[in-house]
Amino acid sequence: VVVTQPTAGEYKAFSAICTHQGCTVNGVSNGVIPCPRHGSTLDIATGAVTQGPATNPLPAKSVTVGADGITVT
Repeated sequence: VVVTQPTAGEYKAFSAICTHQGCTVNGVSNGVIPCPRHGSTLDIATGAVTQGPATNPLPAKSVTVGADGITVT
């Protein structure tokens, strides 16, 4: 799972498995979620592809922020 913060106080989470060939993405860098294998980048707010070769977005996960931290399901 990769957790992002597109804007202050807003958290999103996505599968960390790139939809191109199943490589694990690198977290967040320079405002995108990069995949190290073939250079795809994905949007930190939606998981949508911003640069291929991936053509499908990262699947979204549910995020809950509470007193104990962030929970992703």
